[in-house]
Amino acid sequence: MDALPLGMVSDLPSETLTPVHESEAKDYFVERNGVRYAGTHLIIDLWGATNLDDPAHIDRVLRDAAIATGATILHGHFHHFSPNGGVSGVLVLAESHVSIHSWPERNYAALDIFVCGACDPYKTIPHLKDGFSPERIQLSEHKRGLMG
Repeated sequence: MDALPLGMVSDLPSETLTPVHESEAKDYFVERNGVRYAGTHLIIDLWGATNLDDPAHIDRVLRDAAIATGATILHGHFHHFSPNGGVSGVLVLAESHVSIHSWPERNYAALDIFVCGACDPYKTIPHLKDGFSPERIQLSEHKRGLMG
């Protein structure tokens, strides 16, 4: 089985993209419970998952998930591998990124959800469940840019 073209690129930014003027520059660090940090990075493993070999489907699911966090999508790129059909891809966000690497032959996917500012990465979980129907999800959270 030959690979699809070198990459599937999703160039359309989300509707939430708005120009920021220099005089409107914002500090996207977060402060919660007395702790200040750049953003929340979720490391997610999906086990017993489905639909892990279709770049277009993965793009749609991750795009919906990213928008649910409140993020702004700048660019997307997904690559379909041969012969096992795995997909590696990323959505570049104004607030950071969403990435996936899938092993459909093992019904497994590894995802990174990293968002800054007011975005809530946990809002991706229902979209991941709906789009990939995993039997089990492993999740860990890391606060990036921890200042104290």
